[in-house]
Amino acid sequence: MTWDIGRLTGPDGVDWRVPVSELENRRMRLAEALLENGIESALIDDPVELYWLTGGRQNGMILVGAKDSDVQTTHWVKRSLERAIFESGGDDCPNPVISQPRMAELAESIRKKGGVSKPSLLEGKIPHDRWKFISEKIGDLDGTSKDCTSILYDLREKKSEWEIQMLRDSGDINKSMFEAIREKGGLGKTELEMAAIADEVSRTAGFGGRIRMRKWPMDCDRVVIVAGSSASIPSYFDSAIGGIGASPISSLGSGHAKVQRNSPVTVDIVHLHRGYVSDCTRMFSAGILDDHWLERLEHMVEIRNAVVDSLGKGDECSRTWEIGSLMAKEMGYSENLMGMSPDKSNFLGHSVGLELDETPVIAKGFDRPLCIGGTMAIEPKVIFPDGCMGTEDTFVRTKDGMEYLTMGDSFPLITDWI
Repeated sequence: MTWDIGRLTGPDGVDWRVPVSELENRRMRLAEALLENGIESALIDDPVELYWLTGGRQNGMILVGAKDSDVQTTHWVKRSLERAIFESGGDDCPNPVISQPRMAELAESIRKKGGVSKPSLLEGKIPHDRWKFISEKIGDLDGTSKDCTSILYDLREKKSEWEIQMLRDSGDINKSMFEAIREKGGLGKTELEMAAIADEVSRTAGFGGRIRMRKWPMDCDRVVIVAGSSASIPSYFDSAIGGIGASPISSLGSGHAKVQRNSPVTVDIVHLHRGYVSDCTRMFSAGILDDHWLERLEHMVEIRNAVVDSLGKGDECSRTWEIGSLMAKEMGYSENLMGMSPDKSNFLGHSVGLELDETPVIAKGFDRPLCIGGTMAIEPKVIFPDGCMGTEDTFVRTKDGMEYLTMGDSFPLITDWI
C-alpha cells in the first residue's frame, strides 16, 4: 500500500467508522426482511444504502442473502478495496470484502455465493439505465427480480441508539451554527454572508459538503436564510420557504438580500454529522417586530405542540396532519400555512436520517404512526408577502413520547440582533 490508511479518521484522530455491531445488526435485519418477503437475496449499490450496510460508500455493491438462504453475504468493491475493508471494520468485517467481479461474470459470481434466483434491486431508487444494465447481467438467473426499495426504507425508519446519538451530536453542532449567526449576523448583512458564518462552524465540525435526498430532482441548500420578503419568493423546492437563492441554478434559500430593520429573518439550518441530518429553524430580527408577527409565532408553537403530542401518542401521521392543518385553518392561516398559494407545501414534518426527506411524513396518505425510534423534523411555518414566521426542531419518538434532538428550549424562538 502506497498511502497511509491511518489518515482515515475524524477530527483529532477520532475513529469515525460505523461500529461493526451496527453493520451486523443492519444486515441481519435486512436478511430477516428478505425472508419475510420471500426474496432470496438483494443486490445493493446505491451510495446511501451501501453506507448504511457497509460503513462506507466506495464504488461497489453488496449482495445480502436472506435469512436461512444459502446465499453468502458479500461486499464486492471496484475501488477502493483497501479503503472499503478498513471502513467496514478491517479484520472485524462482518462478511467478506473482495474485489468486484466483471459485470459479465455477475450472474456466475452470485451463483458461486449460493444464489439461484435473481436478487432484488433498488428499482425505486437507482437510475433506470443502471437498473436495466444490472438486470441484463443477471438475466440467466432464475425468476424475476423484485424491488427492495421499500424494504430498505422501512428498515431505516427505526433508528438504533447509536444512530440517535449521531443525530443528537448533529443537533449540538446545529445549535453552534445558530449561536454564530446570533453573534455575527445582523442589520445590513446579506443572507449569503450569514450562511457563510454558519457554514464555517459546520465545516470545522466535520460536515462533508453533501445533503442527500430521495425525491428526484430535489437538491438542497442546507443553510436557508431568508430576510423579510425573500421568504415569499417561490422555488422548485418542496418546502414552506423558497428564497432568492444565489443564482438561477441555485434558486433556493440564501441570496443577496440584506437584513432590514424591524423585519423577520428566518434561519433554517441543516447539519450532517457523520451522515446524519439535524434540521432546525429559528427567527431573528434587527429591531422589534410588530405584534402580529409575534402572535403568528405563538400560533406556530401551539401547532407544533399539538403535532408533537399527537405523534408521541402514536397517532397516524395523516391524522397528525389533520390536527395541525385544522388548527391553522381556525387561526386564519389556510392560505399561508407552509407557503402561499399556489406554491404551498402540504406537510408539517418530515422524517430525517441519512437523507433529509425520509418517511413517514406528516401529510395526507401516511396512514401509519411514526415508529418508536423514528426521527422527524417538525416545522410549522406561515408565509406572507413580507416574511415568514415559524419554528422547527428534530425529534425522536421514544416509548414516553417525543424527545428533542436539536436545541428545543435551549435557544430562543426569536432573537433580536441589538
